[in-house]
Amino acid sequence: MTARRSAVHGKGLFALKPIAAGERLIEYKGEVTSWRRAAARQRSDAGHTFVFGLSDGRVIDGSRGGNSARFLNHACSPNCEAIEIGDRVFIHAVAAINPGDELFIDYGLVIDGEVTEAIRSSYACYCGASVCRQTMLGEGTESAG
Repeated sequence: MTARRSAVHGKGLFALKPIAAGERLIEYKGEVTSWRRAAARQRSDAGHTFVFGLSDGRVIDGSRGGNSARFLNHACSPNCEAIEIGDRVFIHAVAAINPGDELFIDYGLVIDGEVTEAIRSSYACYCGASVCRQTMLGEGTESAG
């Protein structure tokens, strides 16, 4: 895999060789920390956010000791999935991937409180999939209306 410019957003992660469905590709690395600490860093650091939420409420902050997995972009019809094992996250292919293809996961972001159109637009999706939800927010996230 290699990180390079993505047509979807910023940098992306791309396959260099054929990848079989079910293959473990990479671990999402970084410092395991609290949401509060990661959010404070986001306010002070310009640029992208490289935070992966864990089921226990902590996060993996890929901006601290992270690897190229932090460049995985969102798609509504992803070719990869994240599998959490303890405080580690591994990225697996869910379909066969050809050399040159960009690797995607569904971020499925969850927002506390009411999701307004302004919030939804700040999480707009540009994956271009025929089944695109138009947002990186998780399925079932409803707009205020």
